[in-house]
Amino acid sequence: MQISIQTTQNVTIEHDKAGVGNRVLAFMIDLAILILASMAIGYTMDQIGWSEKQWINILFYFPVFFYDLYMEILNNGQSVGKMIMNLRVVRLDGTAPTIGGFILRWILKPIDVMLSGSIAIISIALTQNGQRLGDLAASTTVVKLRKTEKVNRLQLVEKMEEDYQPQFPEVKALTDKEVNLIKDCLRMQADHTNSRPVLMMSEKVKQKLDIESDMRPTQFLYTILRDHTYYTTREQ
Repeated sequence: MQISIQTTQNVTIEHDKAGVGNRVLAFMIDLAILILASMAIGYTMDQIGWSEKQWINILFYFPVFFYDLYMEILNNGQSVGKMIMNLRVVRLDGTAPTIGGFILRWILKPIDVMLSGSIAIISIALTQNGQRLGDLAASTTVVKLRKTEKVNRLQLVEKMEEDYQPQFPEVKALTDKEVNLIKDCLRMQADHTNSRPVLMMSEKVKQKLDIESDMRPTQFLYTILRDHTYYTTREQ
């Protein structure tokens, strides 16, 4: 099953919807981490005689209580369980989830896991985009990332040869926002082996810059990025 996300730039990005089983396993991994962390904290505090001091208890258990929230905020929508299961929280409009969205998901999670998680499971199974209550409130969902062994070519864009010759001087007309969107489309292709955003973005760039090229879409967009890097770093 796939989820189609329409970005604010009218580019459709398709994700593989995370199945209930994968999400449950990710939750169980995170739960195991929290249980082990709580046991380790409790044992340590007993050994040093701090277990009776309430304010110290609150201080030490603070990271455990907010684990899901700060992990997803700081790790681009992934807890440890989600990383292991190759899952990620994404927003349905194609933008990055907001801190407010992550907070909504976190606040509603206790309701979702009530009755042995049946509320979340039913909601995920019945909603079109596989959303639990927290996702519905935050306009987010969880997607399955496809493993890839491809080299992250975006990291190589900045490392061009000294004698590199740009091919499309028209790239000077691109805004930073448009360049970032091109990078997002290429990342989507690398993460999800989904070429549709790259195909669409390639055509949009050609139309905007009035360029004709026989390059394959992926090669064309990487060339555009390299040319943009050239003009923004070497002709200043």
